[in-house]
Amino acid sequence: MNRRTDIKKLEEHPLYPSCEWEGFYTYEGFAGKDKMDFYLEFMDGKITGFGEDAVGRFVWKGLYDKYQGTCSMVKHYTGKHQVFYSGYVDENGIWGKWFIAPFSTGGFHIWPRKEGKECNAEEISEEEIDVLEEKILEIEVEQLETIND
Repeated sequence: MNRRTDIKKLEEHPLYPSCEWEGFYTYEGFAGKDKMDFYLEFMDGKITGFGEDAVGRFVWKGLYDKYQGTCSMVKHYTGKHQVFYSGYVDENGIWGKWFIAPFSTGGFHIWPRKEGKECNAEEISEEEIDVLEEKILEIEVEQLETIND
């Protein structure tokens, strides 16, 4: 299948908008919230995205079930570790737990950013596809280069 000739049909369910998101994560047993900003795309039960937080740049990959109201994602930090996220979706965003096996765990809450780019666009243009794929590829290449060093 040639992605250049196909038009991506994004998820239309209002709880799974493809756009810029924000939120925080917490560490179990510690006070405070660590902020994160990122872009998520929901399509055909799959989640992809990219962003940055205090730890560094990352790529999201995961799955969602709009009928069960759940999602599970992996946040891959460039040249670092992975964090596993599992949560439930409601009108306030996605809530749940994260963990880094076997040592660390905590909670998280993320939600679509209301300002700027409009969420829930039904289709994404080829130009937007190119930009997003380039950003994701750039971060994945950085991860591979770090592993190979």
